[in-house]
Amino acid sequence: MIFDIDMIKAVYSRYQSRVEKARKILGKPLTYTEKVLYSHLYSGEPQEAFSRGESYVDFAPDRVAMQDATAQMALLQFMQAGKKNVAVPSTVHADHLVQARVGADKDLQEAINKNNEVYNFLASVSNKYGIGFWKPGAGIIHQVLFENYAFPGGMMIGTDSHTPTAGGLGMIAIGVGGADAVDVMAGMPWELKFPKLIGVKLKGKLNGWTSPKDIILQVAGLLTVKGGTGCIVEYFGEGAESLSATGKGTICNMGAEIGATTSLFAYDKNAADYLIATGRSELVTLADNIKEDLRADQEVYANPEQYFDQVIEIDLNILEPHLNGPFSPDIATPISKMKEVAEKNGWPLKVEVGLIGSCTNSSYEDISRAASIAKQAVEKGIKSKAEYTVTPGSEMVRYTVERDGYLETFEKIGGKVFANACGPCIGQWAREGADKQEKNTIVHSFNRNFAKRSDGNPNTYAFVGSPELITAIAIAGDLTFDPRKDKLLNEKGEEVMLNAPEGNELPPKGFEVDDPGYQAPAQDGSGVKIEVAPASERLQLLESFPAWDGKNITGARLLIKAYGKCTTDHISMAGPWLRFRGHLDNISNNTLIGAINAFNMEANKVKNEISGEYLSVPDSARKYKSEGISTIIVGDNNYGEGSSREHAAMQPRHLGVRVVLVKSFARIHETNLKKQGMLALTFVNPEDYDKIKEDDVFNFLDLDQFSPGKSINIELIHSDGSKDIITTNHTYNQGQIEWFKAGSALNLIKQNEAKK
Repeated sequence: MIFDIDMIKAVYSRYQSRVEKARKILGKPLTYTEKVLYSHLYSGEPQEAFSRGESYVDFAPDRVAMQDATAQMALLQFMQAGKKNVAVPSTVHADHLVQARVGADKDLQEAINKNNEVYNFLASVSNKYGIGFWKPGAGIIHQVLFENYAFPGGMMIGTDSHTPTAGGLGMIAIGVGGADAVDVMAGMPWELKFPKLIGVKLKGKLNGWTSPKDIILQVAGLLTVKGGTGCIVEYFGEGAESLSATGKGTICNMGAEIGATTSLFAYDKNAADYLIATGRSELVTLADNIKEDLRADQEVYANPEQYFDQVIEIDLNILEPHLNGPFSPDIATPISKMKEVAEKNGWPLKVEVGLIGSCTNSSYEDISRAASIAKQAVEKGIKSKAEYTVTPGSEMVRYTVERDGYLETFEKIGGKVFANACGPCIGQWAREGADKQEKNTIVHSFNRNFAKRSDGNPNTYAFVGSPELITAIAIAGDLTFDPRKDKLLNEKGEEVMLNAPEGNELPPKGFEVDDPGYQAPAQDGSGVKIEVAPASERLQLLESFPAWDGKNITGARLLIKAYGKCTTDHISMAGPWLRFRGHLDNISNNTLIGAINAFNMEANKVKNEISGEYLSVPDSARKYKSEGISTIIVGDNNYGEGSSREHAAMQPRHLGVRVVLVKSFARIHETNLKKQGMLALTFVNPEDYDKIKEDDVFNFLDLDQFSPGKSINIELIHSDGSKDIITTNHTYNQGQIEWFKAGSALNLIKQNEAKK
């Protein structure tokens, strides 16, 4: 079955003419990224050449995808927009609320029991507004999108930062906040600053223990967690053509870890083979008709330095398996150097748990290659020294790999199979003993490894690698194990080695599934009633944020000056807090509780200037709000990196924060702040961060002249009576300033809808 085939036909029918028009306007050969972007302009045919990194552009995405944790707030906002139906094909995927504890069946049933109110809400809203609903157990959003919805040359936005996974099939797919999703579902344009372009040329071919995961692990090491900010990464070269479609999906998935807007590969034979294997032969026929424009122009490949803002070259022939971490996905270490680096840094060498799967690495190829290592361990009499878990990405993959015997192979080395859901990757892991906060090491094939990310323990050192390498390291129980040269002792005391992994890109007997878990919406949802109990702890209808009064903010106080890395996990933790994602007031009780206060280097302990006491961040914010005092958050570099969760913007807004002032922002978070009517500012002089004191009073001097490109000056009044004036920058255009004036982008939508 091909979903939304008429929409895809419409995209393809206009695609080539728009590409040709863009080529004439720009007067040069086009990258693949430019072709997809210019073919999705909200205005239709291209009329002008946009400046990379400068022009704000309105786009018309083909579809919207939401996962259950972020869908709650997105749909609560959409309900206020006054629309009868979504304007573009949209889906909701129930994958984030399933906690991994015992095993797939019991964990899934427990999730249904605990989250029934939320699942019923999401299903009913989906039914009413024409949204497809993927039930709990159907799979992780990105894997399900890859198997069913991604198509070459398309554009999709999704309320999860790993939406770019679909780039493995040649789609520009971008992670956004829920307010962006609301705009598109309401039929409005979606705004994005036209990205800069990073080209990654892949030479040679992977071999032995090296996998597609190692490509993005090395790229992360080269670019760091913020090196791709404001950029789209386009992969090309003979090495790119040799990779499986799902391998490319893995690379695009983890592009989120370098801050990239998205990543993508050109359409090729491997993409076509995957589309056919997943029942989309008709789509392949359509794509083949325009295949020359589902990739960059040949001149781009011949001279990439002329067409990309930055070019990176990686030789796959000599690429090593990598382990990235701990505590950041860009700390890249080739496995040959792990012993030296780990011992130097004092990392725990004993591996307690190896975890494979997730939205990043749970394809048939991933599972079959990992299973080939587990099979060798069984045959050679090697017992796994670490615990081992498998998290399938979708019911289709799970059903197929179980049919082909791979799950049974994992069970023979003590493996535990979790539900088809995010689980440990996002902190939904009830790991026994994690509450003791003991120093330990785990290895996994997920995408992120921030402190506390998997199990809530700040002393868990998590390292990211390919499923096959993670399997080998789990069997060895040793972080420094290099399977290419190191030997293991089997039960007979014999020294044995593991051979390089083997596997199939696609199942030889084809994919198979009994019940994929999809629920189609009603043809006419006008009669569907959506009820939210006033006393619910899980769901809360939204109230509009107040509009700006047009005056300077004065007498504001500092809520927290965050020190160092402050991700969306620090601002709005996941794990057990996911249960409150549909209740803004309740989830606001976790606001910034993970951030480190620069004045005492402690988490969740800030001085409140009303009482003089040290309080939790949420308690201090609520105290200021009750007194009508505006508050400000100050942060460091790349503030808000990580997830797309707009709760990290909505919660401070709800608690009375008016301004976030930092050295630099992560892209999605800055947009989310703007959408929620917040003032997102950056220091003109980053050293001014040091001028801000715990008890300062903030007076804005020229916010009443808020306009595009105009700096904003803030007066700091220190407790000793001295003053400093700091200058700040912003990236608001006139449309975004209108969001600020209205109090939020949603407020503006409602105002405009009311005028019709």
